[in-house]
Amino acid sequence: MKVFRTILAAVAVAALTIVAQTLLTMSTTSAETVPPPAAPANIGIIDSSAFSNDKTGITRVMNAMRQLEGKFQPLRTEIRGMGERLNTMRSDIQKKRAIQDAATTARQVEEADRLELQIKRKAEDARSSSEKESIATLEPLQRDIATALSAYAQAKGITLVLDVTRVPILYAANSHDITRDFIDDYNRTHPAGAAPAPTRPVPTGTAPSRPAPTRPARP
Repeated sequence: MKVFRTILAAVAVAALTIVAQTLLTMSTTSAETVPPPAAPANIGIIDSSAFSNDKTGITRVMNAMRQLEGKFQPLRTEIRGMGERLNTMRSDIQKKRAIQDAATTARQVEEADRLELQIKRKAEDARSSSEKESIATLEPLQRDIATALSAYAQAKGITLVLDVTRVPILYAANSHDITRDFIDDYNRTHPAGAAPAPTRPVPTGTAPSRPAPTRPARP
């Protein structure tokens, strides 16, 4: 009987040893084949449309927009005046059509048509000039802001920046919104009177999405 108990104990120890070795092998294999979970991203949410807010936006952007507005204001005023003159001419033609000869009416209609064509051409030229001037003025500024946003995110330990004007976001806690803090930081580190710094290469994998373009001045 004693011999039987001794054999049983030896078998039990051997069984436990086999189980332990099996579990150890499974654990090692699992650790080798299953990658560790990725670290959670530190996400920042920004609203780039706020950059051009005329009261609380980026000072450089506001100054550039005012510069463009002022440059094309005389041309807009001229086109508006031509439009008002055309409306008056059309109205007079309608009022006098029944009491004046057809030749006079035809001449007035022709003059009004010429003025309308002039307005269209001038408006098209103004629109083209405004777009070119806006690109020349705002694109370097947008690149500078994008570079500054990358540097800001890296300094804050932010690994992902989402722009609500480009990516629909269903929900985000207010603590993720960096818009106000970034605008204040940019205004402090980039004085309004200084020209945008040359664009520096952004490290791969850290660049946020480019801010949405600001509105060009319309003629």
